[in-house]
Amino acid sequence: MSIGLSHYLAVAAILFTIGVFGIFVNRKNIIVILMSVELILLAVNINLVAFSAYLGNVTGQIFAMFVLTVAAAEAAVGLAILVTFFRNRGDIAVDDASMMKG
Repeated sequence: MSIGLSHYLAVAAILFTIGVFGIFVNRKNIIVILMSVELILLAVNINLVAFSAYLGNVTGQIFAMFVLTVAAAEAAVGLAILVTFFRNRGDIAVDDASMMKG
């Protein structure tokens, strides 16, 4: 039995579902929300690379590298905002994020 395109798509669908489920269920902890966004981006990368390998084209792999770059920048900026928010407020609650207006 060989691993085909449908197996990769099934894994990506499971990861995407877990990511969306993590965002909707846990709205209190911003770190879990950021990890869920990373899971969604990982599912997109798996789809891009799987279709790229299936079609014999390099374009999907190039797009996956761009998505990895955006994911790394999102994680760095998100964690920097969290550290600043924690230093100012002493808590990382999503409900208190509306206090950052201005």
